Amino acid sequence: MRQVHKRTKIVATMGPASSKKEVLLSMIKAGVDVCRINFSHGRLSDHLVVINTIRELNQKYKTNVGILADLQGPKIRIGMVKDGGIHLVNGNTIDITTVEQIGDDEKIYITYPSFPKDVRVGEVILLDDGKLQMRVLGTNNKDTVNCEIIHGGILTSRKGVNLPNTKVSIPSLTEDDLANLEFALANDVEWIGLSFVRTAEDIVDLKRIISRSGKSARVIAKVEKPEAIDNIDAIIEVTDGVMVARGDLGVEMPMEQVPVLQKMIARKCREASKPVIVATQMLESMITTPRPTRAEVNDVANSVLDGADAVMLSGETSVGEFPLIVIETMAKIIKNVEDTAYPYHTPKKLNMKSSTYNADAVCGSAVYLSEKTDAIGIISMTSSGYTAFEISSHRPKAGTFIFTSNRVLLNSLSLLWGVRGFYYDKFVSTDESISDVNAILKAENLIEDGEVVINTAAMPIEKKGKTNMIRVTVVE
Repeated sequence: MRQVHKRTKIVATMGPASSKKEVLLSMIKAGVDVCRINFSHGRLSDHLVVINTIRELNQKYKTNVGILADLQGPKIRIGMVKDGGIHLVNGNTIDITTVEQIGDDEKIYITYPSFPKDVRVGEVILLDDGKLQMRVLGTNNKDTVNCEIIHGGILTSRKGVNLPNTKVSIPSLTEDDLANLEFALANDVEWIGLSFVRTAEDIVDLKRIISRSGKSARVIAKVEKPEAIDNIDAIIEVTDGVMVARGDLGVEMPMEQVPVLQKMIARKCREASKPVIVATQMLESMITTPRPTRAEVNDVANSVLDGADAVMLSGETSVGEFPLIVIETMAKIIKNVEDTAYPYHTPKKLNMKSSTYNADAVCGSAVYLSEKTDAIGIISMTSSGYTAFEISSHRPKAGTFIFTSNRVLLNSLSLLWGVRGFYYDKFVSTDESISDVNAILKAENLIEDGEVVINTAAMPIEKKGKTNMIRVTVVE
């Protein structure tokens, strides 16, 4: 019996719980499409072992699992504090200094040299994911900021700092990020995640570095700052994909706004044919328990219904006790939504002024034809991947099968909704190539005699131009 694959992809963060070869293989078989390497944790030597394991499994089992290298970005933290934790009392004042020292209930250190110059009186400072809150009373514009404790509690060492009202002057790429980026590019990862994106220029700067290195990695803009929301259209225009990083976003902005922002970003990304990942605490309780909460199940399901290309797991697969069960659970939730309630082929406007309008219209027409002919699949050939991004954005009910001679591209396409990639390098003539790719899918038991498929290609096929041809084919 033919297996129908889920369309929404799963991104799993690698860590001690998931890095062993046999565990990772079982996770891939259960539904992992992209592995995330989180540079906020672990050593480069450990990450290299994971990367090599993924590549080995791809080669041995003919899978196309992609790799997302996630740069830490300018994460602001407080320093070490005495006795492992200090008690911040409501109404008391405390100094935050850029002079490194062990913190106490009178003064704590912050890893942000320009902090006293960037903050303004009255701005809010959040610590430990917003659990603790302060307000700026004054700054000497040199090395010390005086604050009032609004919501106190126990503050432990190295906790994160969020500044929702402050225009921070830290560059998006830190020295550590540049070193990790060099490592990621040297190991040919397919996707680079840029943390704390604020403007489109942050993405452009990263792409410039990637281009100078002679690599082809695509960029994911992680949206987790108010400035990113303000500049979301410009960011989406220049990036290759977006991550709704709900952790910091929900601290930097009023948390009640995040669900609506998630929907807005997903809609804008689909209109721009850019993949969108929804991340943070999707199945958080499964770090320590084998069953999710009902709220978590609803969260995953609603993210799928919002139009996410992928849903992401963090601690659940990196350090959790049940990494395989987590993947199986998420895959079941996704599949049930797609089988019963998914809004396939949601209408999408095309930009008539775009230089790619004709190719976009062909891709959109292929999806329309697939619906009208009840086609089992849309089969396309691409060298750049553009056709795959465009067809995926229309969310067709028919399967999307992409053939390319670009092996690096195959792993990149693993992030796109509904796309399954195959290697093919003949491209002799249009008729022969279409016959070949149809035969390959038939041999893989993905299409059967008598079923309708929609073939698209660029003619003449040997020139690898923009998609300009559609054919309705009855498999035989």
